[in-house]
Amino acid sequence: MAGFKKIPQPLTVLIIVTIIAALASWLLPAGAYDKLAYNEGTFKLSTTSGNKTLPFTQHTLDSLHILIKLEKFQSGDIRKPVAVPGTYHQLPPNRQGLISLAEAPVKGINDAADIIFFLLIIGGFISVFEETGAMARGMIYLSHRMKGKEDWLIISITFFFAFFGSADGMEEEAMIFYPILVPLLLAAGYDLLVPVAVIFAGTNVGRIASFCNPFSTIIASNAAGINWKDGLYERIIVFVVVITVSIGYIVRYAQKVKKDPKASFVYRFDGHAASPYPGIRVTEVESNALGFKNSLLIILFISTILVMIGGVVFLDWWLLEMSVVFLVSSVLIAVIAKMPEKLFIDRFVKGMQSLLSVLLIIGVARGVTIVLNDGRLTDTILYYSANLVGTMPPVLFIVVLLLLYMMLSLFISSTSGMAMLTMPIFGSLALIVGVPGREIVNAYIFGMGITSFLTPTGIVLPSLALANVSIKAWLRFSYPLLIMLFVICAVFLITGVLSP
Repeated sequence: MAGFKKIPQPLTVLIIVTIIAALASWLLPAGAYDKLAYNEGTFKLSTTSGNKTLPFTQHTLDSLHILIKLEKFQSGDIRKPVAVPGTYHQLPPNRQGLISLAEAPVKGINDAADIIFFLLIIGGFISVFEETGAMARGMIYLSHRMKGKEDWLIISITFFFAFFGSADGMEEEAMIFYPILVPLLLAAGYDLLVPVAVIFAGTNVGRIASFCNPFSTIIASNAAGINWKDGLYERIIVFVVVITVSIGYIVRYAQKVKKDPKASFVYRFDGHAASPYPGIRVTEVESNALGFKNSLLIILFISTILVMIGGVVFLDWWLLEMSVVFLVSSVLIAVIAKMPEKLFIDRFVKGMQSLLSVLLIIGVARGVTIVLNDGRLTDTILYYSANLVGTMPPVLFIVVLLLLYMMLSLFISSTSGMAMLTMPIFGSLALIVGVPGREIVNAYIFGMGITSFLTPTGIVLPSLALANVSIKAWLRFSYPLLIMLFVICAVFLITGVLSP
């Protein structure tokens, strides 16, 4: 494992990836597919020769070999432009130079402004809640209630994150739990890696088998021209299997660390890494009562999270609405705690400041995708990938497609963007090689879910930063689990292809 010691810091990794993306624009041919989009009762076809208006009919879709029902566009299920199969063409190169490299992080921050603002509000919310002392008191209470049952604590909260990661793609939302779980699990005798495994690995294990995630499964199924319920039972079974394997792996590691702290990968690679939340400690003070005010504050905190999740699942909320929920809850917390106005504003602003390094990582990561798009490389990567797998036998095709999605996810971390870009192409390829459309969707879900553990353009680096864990420790922890998850997913895909 000596090679891991040479891995640079997160921002450095992202800058290197951005440079590689820019260099690729000088080495690889630029190109694009024609794109079809719904536009106020008509279709708009974007080509190199200009835009064309086409009739909003199923015949238009059929003539372009797009396997999507007309009503999917009209209902709003398909909102992004769809790549038209067989229309890839080379374009004049748009090489990304030093100016583009310098602009990429700034453009990335601007492009991710809604996510960044959401996380800033969360930082303020957490800071205000911490100031009340209810969090520390609640952790003391929970640590005593769960004393001797820490394994069950890990099992239950990992399942919680996995379920919501699978159901509605919980990812950024889960980042609010680090200030709670890092001190709690440290006090239980674990290391800094365990809360990352519980929160980040939990949500991403869920994403591997997204049985009804509207941002991946439903969009991808619509773009591939199939009903999203096709393959649902397979995904549910995969969810049960992968979450069982993952929880067992996490609990086994946690038990080893608790028994021997020197077995910790954090200790091995980072030494005595400090908690990023030194002001929050769970002490050995005995306490069996929270008090009315602390109980009310904790109920408000939990209710805020549940309202956010319910809004996303049932009311189509997104970052704006979620930000409002946390902002209003911050004010309510201050009122219940009778916090002075000056102290409230000071704590809220300091909470926002505490996440600036994490938000910078998010913006720089988004800049990588911008360089690829501006360099006209995204469709080129897809085109050559499609050519690679298009003539293979079904079993080999589906396994290679899984690997292909794992690779593509390193460059395109957006699940909806990946679905709209690739599903029309690979959906057509599926017909040629005799692979059920549901397995194309599953390969996409499984591949993106596995790679989400590692992709630098996702939230792995911000998550590690929130727990003060190095990427070296995370890679050493995660790679045996990822191998197991890959084998499980590959077996299910092969079985699905061979099934009638």
